Amino acid sequence: MYGWDSLVLLQHLLDEGVSKTAIAQRLGVSRRVVHHWIATGQLTRDFDTAPPRQYAPRRTQLDAYEAIITARLATYPELSAVRLFDEIRAAGYPGGITQVRAYVARVRPRPAPAPLVRCETAPGHAAPVDFAEFRLPWGKRYALVVVLGFSRLLWCKFYPRQTLAVVMAGLEEVFAYIGGVPTELLFDQMKAVIVEDQRADGGKLLENPEFLRFAAHWGFRIRACRPYRAQTKGKVERPIRYLRSNFFYGREFIGDAALAAQRLAWLEGVANVRTHRTTQCVPRIRFETEEAMHLQPLAARAYRPLVLPPPRTSRRTVAHLLGPTLPAVAVERRGLAAYRQLAEASAEEGAR
Repeated sequence: MYGWDSLVLLQHLLDEGVSKTAIAQRLGVSRRVVHHWIATGQLTRDFDTAPPRQYAPRRTQLDAYEAIITARLATYPELSAVRLFDEIRAAGYPGGITQVRAYVARVRPRPAPAPLVRCETAPGHAAPVDFAEFRLPWGKRYALVVVLGFSRLLWCKFYPRQTLAVVMAGLEEVFAYIGGVPTELLFDQMKAVIVEDQRADGGKLLENPEFLRFAAHWGFRIRACRPYRAQTKGKVERPIRYLRSNFFYGREFIGDAALAAQRLAWLEGVANVRTHRTTQCVPRIRFETEEAMHLQPLAARAYRPLVLPPPRTSRRTVAHLLGPTLPAVAVERRGLAAYRQLAEASAEEGAR
């Protein structure tokens, strides 16, 4: 008996005008079989949908005990497959646990998932902050992304490193960009900000002391997402995906200057003037009409760090490590013939 695909191919070859002898050679059958398919009307059936294959259910040793498992799970839906295996084995089940596990996984009652309640923040209250890594022809760049939780106003900038100095400089640019300071900033276990998170073991959240002083200077609170808690990170993770797909993907950049210029144009011309899918509002308009007046005022001056690592240099030598560099000494270069003449002159003067 030949498959449905062979009949479909036969019909196609007949439509193309191929001879029955060539069709038989193509399908690997005799010409009598081809004539039989045509004479018995095998090609007049509907070829759009193949007939479903009917398989007879195979009997297993578990069939007689499925009713016990189903009844127990209806009353106690969290019973394990091991527990049910022990119970039906006591009732005479002679098989192994593999069939029991597969059947339990198939028939166990599943409670309906709880509806997801979106957590919305008050105007000017919270702003998630996170880094995202991007690969460019000249090296990696890290986008510092900040989103205002209420209006979804987006800000980002690309940096070569993820240091504390970068975070503080970037946040000061954010505050100047929005003209104020949110009440709290939410960080996803950012290493430059969060030193250690011991809350899972009943401990405390340890923040970077320098960043604590920075937060006190600007007047915002530090909040950190708990590890493996995705509900608290959606408002910044979705904008990062949007940044990758709508801005970064499909564009070409010739350097950091071009990247910065296109980033700013994209923020002002696309990201913050589109209709946001969740709020159904334009982020820039919602920010200016409902959120800007709820931000805290800017500090009188920029933050002056007390403790920060020295700036990295491209080259370190012993002279850099020991102290200030000495003034350069001019050295005259001469050929070997000049030194030979000097030696001969010195020898003549010594002989006199």
